[in-house]
Formats: sequence, C-alpha cells, structure tokens
Amino acid sequence: MATILNIETSTDVCSVALTQDGQVLEHHEDYEGHNHAVVLSRFVESCMTYAKTREISLDAVAVSIGPGSYTGLRIGLSEAKGLCFGLSVPLIGINTLQLLVVSTMFANFFDDENLLYVPMLDARRKEVYTAVYTPALKPVLEPRPLILDADSYGHFRDGDHTLVMMGNGSDKAQSILSPGNDLRFIPGVKPVAVDMMALSEKYFREGNFLDVAYSTPLYLKEFQATTPKKMI
Repeated sequence: MATILNIETSTDVCSVALTQDGQVLEHHEDYEGHNHAVVLSRFVESCMTYAKTREISLDAVAVSIGPGSYTGLRIGLSEAKGLCFGLSVPLIGINTLQLLVVSTMFANFFDDENLLYVPMLDARRKEVYTAVYTPALKPVLEPRPLILDADSYGHFRDGDHTLVMMGNGSDKAQSILSPGNDLRFIPGVKPVAVDMMALSEKYFREGNFLDVAYSTPLYLKEFQATTPKKMI
C-alpha cells in the first residue's frame, strides 16, 4: 500500500493530491492562473500535515514532467526533488500527455472499439505538444511539438479509427483540422494531481523511478525568450 504525493504544475492549473491505495486522502487545486510559485508550497505543506497528524509515511513523490509550461514544470520538479531528498523517497515522473488521456478515459465511456487518443497542450500560435496513444497507452505517435494544419493526423484518419482529442490545445485544433465524423473533441480536460494516482501507483509498483539528482522536465523544444514590449 503506497502513499504518494502527486504534484501537477504543467499548465495554468496548480494542484497537489495525497493518495493511498486508490484513494485520494487530500487534494488542492488552483485554477486562477500562473500562481504556482505562490500556492504550491502551501498545498504541499497541507498534504504533509495531513499525513503527519495521522502518522502516515510518504512512500514516493510523483510529479508531472511535461510537456507543458517551462516555468510550471521547473517549479513542480524542483519542489518534488526537494521533498525526495529531504524524505529519502523515490521520484516518479508522469507524462502530462498520458495524464490527459487517463483523465479522459476515467471521465468518459466510449462504445467505439477503434479509438486513438490524441492529447494536445497549447504551445502558442498554431502549435501544440501532442502524441497519439492506444487505449493501453501505447504511443503510436511519440510526444512532439506539432504545427497544426488541415491535414494534421492525416495518417491516422485513413483507417477505421476514431480520434479522441482533448487538452487545452484541442480548441484551436477543432477550428483548424479538416472536419469529419472520425474526430471527437472532449472539452474541459485539464491535467490535475488527483488523476495522476493510477499512473503514479502503477509506476511505484513497477519500481519505475526517476533519478532525483539528474532528471529534467520533458520540454520537447528549446525555451525561446522574448523581448518585453516597450511601455509607451
């Protein structure tokens, strides 16, 4: 029975969940924007206090490793590493795109047997971070940045598959991709810590841990700084 602290900071949502053996013991979410540096430590402290007052020992820390917001991923991973060093517990990394797929599968029932899941995270303009997964989370398109056009995902639209699309990048995809009955858009799916539980517990059982010292976020592309506009 593993007790895991789950941290999700890959988008504008900041969330933390303390889970144990398939149950959420305590969780916190902030949907107000990029407040991660302000609220994350408070959320973590609340969950750790919950565990301490009930004499529950933490077995691991799980954190979303991306893709996603550069700043958010750095904040989340730094917090997770500090906890792992301080408590001498292992670190679990959760792919944000897989997390979106799991969240969608948990919240929706699909009677179509030939589904492919297409998570998308907004990477500005017409670009998204994306991948394509089977219902067993096997990648048939590895995570990558993609500039959307009408023919994107065309290779997967030539057969009998239905593509289930979700994430904050799917809104603009809906207006760009060629329409068809093979596309199903699931609105409002956000990566949050409570939905990390299935993956983090699976990785814990498998002993699938990250190197606490040398692990880095899955950025997928290099950070590009921009020059602030002059104030007139």
